Amino acid sequence: MRLNDYLKGKRKTIAACLIFAVIIFLCLFLSDVPAKQLCYPYVLCFLVGILFLAAGYRRCRKTCGELRIINGLQAELVDELPQPQRPQDVYYQEIIRSLCDEARQKQTEFAGKYSDMLDYYAAWAHQIKTPIAAMKLSFQNEDSSLSRQSLNDLRRIEQYVDMVMTYLKLDSDSMDYVIRTHDLDSIIRQSVRHFAGEFISRGIRLEYEPVEFTVLTDDKWLAFVMEQIISNALKYTQEGTVRIYMDEAVLCIKDTGIGIEEADIPRIFEKGFTGYNGRKDKRASGIGLYLCKRICDNQAHGISVESAVGEGTTIRIDLSQSTVGIE
Repeated sequence: MRLNDYLKGKRKTIAACLIFAVIIFLCLFLSDVPAKQLCYPYVLCFLVGILFLAAGYRRCRKTCGELRIINGLQAELVDELPQPQRPQDVYYQEIIRSLCDEARQKQTEFAGKYSDMLDYYAAWAHQIKTPIAAMKLSFQNEDSSLSRQSLNDLRRIEQYVDMVMTYLKLDSDSMDYVIRTHDLDSIIRQSVRHFAGEFISRGIRLEYEPVEFTVLTDDKWLAFVMEQIISNALKYTQEGTVRIYMDEAVLCIKDTGIGIEEADIPRIFEKGFTGYNGRKDKRASGIGLYLCKRICDNQAHGISVESAVGEGTTIRIDLSQSTVGIE
C-alpha cells in the first residue's frame, strides 16, 4: 500500500484533528494565553500524531501484504486471515469465511453432478456401441454401395461417440495418459485402417510410406488426434489425395480439399469455432480440432495448420519435444 492511499483513507480523521486543533487554539488565544505557550503543546501533538500515523501505516502495510499472499492461496487457507484491526474487520472476515464455505459446498455439489454425468455418458456410450457393432456385422456380410456407405456412416457415428466421451473427460481425473515409446507407423496404420472403406468408396487416394519414427507418447490419444485429422481431411476433400509423411520430427497430414480461409486459421483450434467452412457444412461442431489441440498440449506435442482456399490443408504435429532415438 502506498502512503498516499493510506493518507487518503485517513483524511477524515486528519481533518477532524485539524478542526479540533483550530477550535482549541482560538479558545486559548481568546483567553490571552501567550503564543509561546500555545506552540509547545501543538508541536508535541503534531509529533505524536506523526508517530501514530507512521505506526498505523506500518500495520496497514503488513496487513495488506498478508492479504496479498493469502489471495494467491487456496480458499482452504481462509483461516489464516490476519487479526482484525477494526471492529468492522471482524464482520468482513465472517463474510469471507461464509462465502468460502458456500463456494466449497457448491464445488462439492458440482463434482458430484459432474461425476454422475460422466457415469451416465459412459454407460450411454457403451450401450450405443452395441447396436452399432451389430449393424456393422450385418452390413459386412453384404457387398453393395449401400452397405459400404452405411459402414462409413457407422464408423463416423462411433467417432462422434468417442468425441463426446473425450470432451467430457478432458478436464477430469479420468483423462488417463500412459506415456511410452511407440512406433509411429503402427499408430498411423491403426488410424488409417478405420477409414479404409471411405477411401475406397470415395476414390480418394492415400499416399503413405512407413516413416520409421519412434515417439514418446500415449498411443491411444495420439491415434485419436490422427483419426480426427484424417476424418476432417476426408470430409472436406471431394477428390484427390490425403498424404501422410514426416518433415524431420513433424508428422504432416496433407489433403487436397477445399482449404481454410486465411482469416479463420488463427482461430481454428478454438472451442466451437467453425469458420467459413462450418457455415457451409452445417454438421461442423468446432470441437474436433479443439480436442486435438488440448490433447497435443497435454502430451507436449505441437500442432499447427497451413492452408490455402482451393489448394488444401496441412496439419502438422510436432513430435520433436518427445522424440526417442531409434537404435
